[in-house]
Amino acid sequence: MIDHREAELDPPFEILEPATCRSPVVFNSPHSGRVYPAAFLKVARLDLSTLRRSEDCFVDELLAGVVRRGHPLMRAHFPRCYVDVNREPYELDPRMFEGRLPSFANTRSMRVAGGLGTLARVVGEAQEIYDERLPVGEAIRRIEGLYKPYHRALRRLMTRMHRTFGAAVLVDCHSMPSSASARGERPRADVVVGDRYGTSCAGVVTDTIEQTFRDLGYLVGRNKPYAGGFITEHYGNPVACLHAVQLELNRALYMDERRYERTAGFDRVARDLEILADRLAEIPLEELRPCRAAAE
Repeated sequence: MIDHREAELDPPFEILEPATCRSPVVFNSPHSGRVYPAAFLKVARLDLSTLRRSEDCFVDELLAGVVRRGHPLMRAHFPRCYVDVNREPYELDPRMFEGRLPSFANTRSMRVAGGLGTLARVVGEAQEIYDERLPVGEAIRRIEGLYKPYHRALRRLMTRMHRTFGAAVLVDCHSMPSSASARGERPRADVVVGDRYGTSCAGVVTDTIEQTFRDLGYLVGRNKPYAGGFITEHYGNPVACLHAVQLELNRALYMDERRYERTAGFDRVARDLEILADRLAEIPLEELRPCRAAAE
């Protein structure tokens, strides 16, 4: 149930279903949400344009065509800086809250230290979102009301695909700024494929994604600087025929990062993601089911 303070988030997320699923591949866009609750904007010290800097702008729209190609697409409507579902459920910074956090909260992760926990403390170049501390109850409310239902729905979807096909493949889709933030860092690739250094999916999945984008003329990197976050790590279990891979798209390919507007490249990237969906659907099921082969 959506709290009355964020009635705008109804529904908070959705799963777009194809008429028929042609393969075990699922696409997910957890950070493209752009419905900013009025109550959140009221307590934030930053304007909307600045808050949107952490948003994977238009990624869900880029992926819309994969549904036509026979693949489910899950997408969040709430923004990443409000609740980040690509974190542990209670990855929280105690400096942000008034009151005692639950004893099981992870308060010492590197992501918390960087201000990017389940409830973000900063956006952009370490710009503080809030002037004042939030009640601990606010964190619990967002986690219970948005984070947990999102993951329940995603797990149900993956379980359904696994039952139908004997395997499931999650392509967790994100975007990255076109310019590197750290001095001396190489210019960003067009696409970065993250498989937690080969642990979150069968090699054929990563290889197919990488080769498809190379064939289409993109500069592709693997695992650096993005190896995959919480979703890739926790939904990927190749031994159980569950595969997860993270896909990062360079925003300069399809949008004006300053104006938050699509550019002429948008249609090309959208078409190429449909080609990717088709290539992934062509992976023989036997190559995604090492668990079955071992049992036989």
